[in-house]
Amino acid sequence: MIYSAGLRRAELLNLRKEDIIFDKRMIFVRGGKGNRGRTTVLSEYAMEIYRVYLERYKPNYWVLEGPNRKKYSATSVGNIVKRTAKIAKVSIEVTPHILPHSFATHLREQGVDLRYIQELLGHSNSTTTEIYTHISQRSLANIKSPLDRILELNKLINRNIFLNGK
Repeated sequence: MIYSAGLRRAELLNLRKEDIIFDKRMIFVRGGKGNRGRTTVLSEYAMEIYRVYLERYKPNYWVLEGPNRKKYSATSVGNIVKRTAKIAKVSIEVTPHILPHSFATHLREQGVDLRYIQELLGHSNSTTTEIYTHISQRSLANIKSPLDRILELNKLINRNIFLNGK
């Protein structure tokens, strides 16, 4: 969810169940950086995984709950990110901090407008966002999480491998 929605680690940990808006594929982030609320995209893939998580673990209040229904720990999130990167054989050190930057960079590569990326990340100043973005003409409603685009490409590749017998 950190990568797929451009969340900071603390924002993920502070998400409440009610902050996930399934029908609009959005996440409401309360009091993010600068203590401002914002709305960001909810990846279709992350939404599917989260529905399974809800069914299996039945969290009471927080999106992610640890033992005794308490808020999940920042250290645990960091460990999961590092372990996942290692399993995926990512050659650079991956931390939760780098994932929102990757989200923004990949949106930029898709041609998403600077203003929308700024809004999704909760930046008050566009110069912060401009570090890894440029301006184009797209609407917020048409923005797809980069995770969904990667998974779509992966499905196409696997389909072609299967059809070509390679």
